[in-house]
Amino acid sequence: METKIRQFRQEKGLTQQQLADLVGVTRQTINALENARYNPSLLLAYHITNILGKDAIEDIFIFDKDD
Repeated sequence: METKIRQFRQEKGLTQQQLADLVGVTRQTINALENARYNPSLLLAYHITNILGKDAIEDIFIFDKDD
């Protein structure tokens, strides 16, 4: 699943490690999300959305109907 995590994280001035600490995962998890190698749980997607200051999960996560 493609995401805009990197874009919005950088806009907020956060490192991968800082975002990981805020949502309770490892930096490697954030890296995997940013590189579309991992699909998050709904709860993790919700936490990331809140930390990055967006209104909807769909603002950050790009759902492909074929997945």
